[in-house]
Amino acid sequence: MHDTGTGNTGNTAQPSRRTLLAATAGVTAALTAAGPAHAAAPDDSRLRALVSRMTLPEKVGQLFVMRVYGHSATAPDQADIDANLKEIGVRTAAELVAKYRVGGIIYFAWAHNTREPHQIADLSNGIQKASLELPRGLPVLISTDQEHGIVARVGRPATLFPGAMAVGAGGSRSDARTLGRIAGAELRAMGIRQDYSPVADVNVNPANPVIGVRSFGADPRAVSALVAAEVAGYQGSGVAATAKHFPGHGDTNVDSHTGFPTITHSRELWERLDAPPFRAAIAAGIDSIMTAHLMVPALDDSGDPATLSRPILTGILRERLGYDGVVVTDSLGMEGVRTKYGDDRVPVLALKAGVDQLLNPPDLDLAWNAVLNAVREGELTETRLDESILRVLRLKSGLGLFRSPYVSRAGVDRTVGTRAHLASADRIAERTTTLLVNEGRLLPLSRRRYPEVLVVGADPASPSGTTGPPTGVLAGALSELGFTATALSTGTAPSTATIAKAVAAARDADAVVVATYNVTAGSGQKALVEQLVATGRPVVAVAIRNPYDVARLPSVPACLAAYSWTDVELRAAARVIAGRVKPRGKLPVAVQRADDPEQVLYPIGYGLSY
Repeated sequence: MHDTGTGNTGNTAQPSRRTLLAATAGVTAALTAAGPAHAAAPDDSRLRALVSRMTLPEKVGQLFVMRVYGHSATAPDQADIDANLKEIGVRTAAELVAKYRVGGIIYFAWAHNTREPHQIADLSNGIQKASLELPRGLPVLISTDQEHGIVARVGRPATLFPGAMAVGAGGSRSDARTLGRIAGAELRAMGIRQDYSPVADVNVNPANPVIGVRSFGADPRAVSALVAAEVAGYQGSGVAATAKHFPGHGDTNVDSHTGFPTITHSRELWERLDAPPFRAAIAAGIDSIMTAHLMVPALDDSGDPATLSRPILTGILRERLGYDGVVVTDSLGMEGVRTKYGDDRVPVLALKAGVDQLLNPPDLDLAWNAVLNAVREGELTETRLDESILRVLRLKSGLGLFRSPYVSRAGVDRTVGTRAHLASADRIAERTTTLLVNEGRLLPLSRRRYPEVLVVGADPASPSGTTGPPTGVLAGALSELGFTATALSTGTAPSTATIAKAVAAARDADAVVVATYNVTAGSGQKALVEQLVATGRPVVAVAIRNPYDVARLPSVPACLAAYSWTDVELRAAARVIAGRVKPRGKLPVAVQRADDPEQVLYPIGYGLSY
């Protein structure tokens, strides 16, 4: 990560008090001060007055949350200007806000929004200034996907925590609350007020390609408790949490980014398995809930995805579960919501179903005009739009955006990536590493007996903002703990030649640590581990994504589940291997036998210690 040098971007410093007052004149005067969005409701009559003064195009804009390229609201790099012109028809975030009056903007690392904390804060200030200086300008709700673990848009030097399944292995509501509190405080300091987290899906399908370790686990009661705790942490820090993906994405073998999944649960099973975490989130005062682009015939047999389903979003979520907060779609660029209808129909149908925020349409101009025309032609009423706009404004007011839309560099320095926050992340991670196999008490690994350690294995691309590659991080951490560790990347699909090279290197080491990543029956990773074990050297496997790898590695004498290949989790696994801390994690999902998936090899709650 590098400082971007924002001396000439036009949005580097916190705007002056005079600028703030001028930009928000007539808006802040119309509102009373409010606390967190989940606390006392703001004065609806004053928010309604704001809505009544908005033009129809302004109302339509408030419903959209859009991506935009660039590190600056007014002076992005030329490549980002070109990308914006191609995809959105504007040059900058400021132009996006002025043209479409969007109510929200979502940050992505790949859109170059999140280079480093000061730049993020400056970008947030620039977006707010651009919006508030418009006639009847409103603050923008800035959001991102900061789940931690394998999905994080803001990386180092911000604090990165273990992901949900690791937290599930730790099983501590206190840790989940702490994660939300610290992560929320850091996001807020950078001007991000809505986080698309936590994942409330109950992951009962080991083959799930899109959720997996992003879920707290397979036990709905445990998932519910951790969801509620994380929500309390985030929202206690003044950031809107978002439970996703309603009505539940935990039992699918299709990725809704690229396909259209179907959940075959009966209504009774849905009530017992999928619904509890969302009920818990609602009971905890969740500010927003994200929809899923999948079909659940037991809840709606029309063939529509849940995002476009009035029986699911209004009938169940609103009426049956009693939720009256903001409903946001998952990205409208995903295939799961685009399979049945065109990009012009999707936003209109989503609003008719009960959605409030339309997230990241592939073609904003098409989607924006489709909603505008649907109102003008009578398919949607302006009253229907007003309902959603009022919910969005309530959320903005409750988050303090009308009162205090800007952030400061000093606030970033006080809050983001502090030593205390980083230490908390390390302590939480230490409570998540799960020991599944430890034959002959190989672990903890003795530095005296096994001083030379070879670290091999998969090196998938590092999650956002972590150092990577995993083998290098593990080797570095073990070296810091007193071993002489060497890294040798063998990849996720090692060839015969690569395996031979690793085996030769293993013969010169005292012990081998191998990082595995989603091992399958015919995987080269499986062959690698088997041949390493055959050398007679002690082998420790570390599953760096799904814990199910252990079922494919029957010969390995020691196996740990780390649940992610982020730095914080890999360093914790290294400390467990070295005996600096005892393994305390317990499986939050069951691991089935590889040769007989009907039989459980390791049940939920299993985990060894020293």
